[in-house]
Amino acid sequence: MCSHHNLAVLVSSPVSLSEESIAPTPTTEQDAQLGFEDTEPVDSSMQDFYQLYQELLVITLVLTGVIFISVWIAYSLNIALNYLLGACAGVLYLRMLAKDVERLGTEKQSLSKTRLALLVVLILLASRLNQLQILPIFLGFLTYKATLIIYVVRVAFISDSTKLRQP
Repeated sequence: MCSHHNLAVLVSSPVSLSEESIAPTPTTEQDAQLGFEDTEPVDSSMQDFYQLYQELLVITLVLTGVIFISVWIAYSLNIALNYLLGACAGVLYLRMLAKDVERLGTEKQSLSKTRLALLVVLILLASRLNQLQILPIFLGFLTYKATLIIYVVRVAFISDSTKLRQP
């Protein structure tokens, strides 16, 4: 399986992230006539992609809210807002990644690396302005990574528990 396809499965939403319409795919009957009985329809893969993206987005937003309130209580509103700024940049990064993955194969052959410019600009801005602090912003940005870890651990435990139940 292609590593780009694995990446596509890690990010999803029920609606298209781009403004372009998706061309209809052949039906199962047409696939059988063409000799593609065993291939999965592209529409199904994209729907899985969108569902996964939506799930990751919801987990990221919930995690961001919990961490924001915790940091506000434990430290200060200023540090919590710095964290929130970084977390919003992380959500934006996740959305940009999803759009990039969505276009993979149809319009593009590889993933763009311009998304990292978002973090670089944010860190440079934080280093220039006295009100912004680099560490809370950077940790906020990494919140989407924590979401991926939570998702992978949850999927691993679900697949392990189903293997244990089977005779």
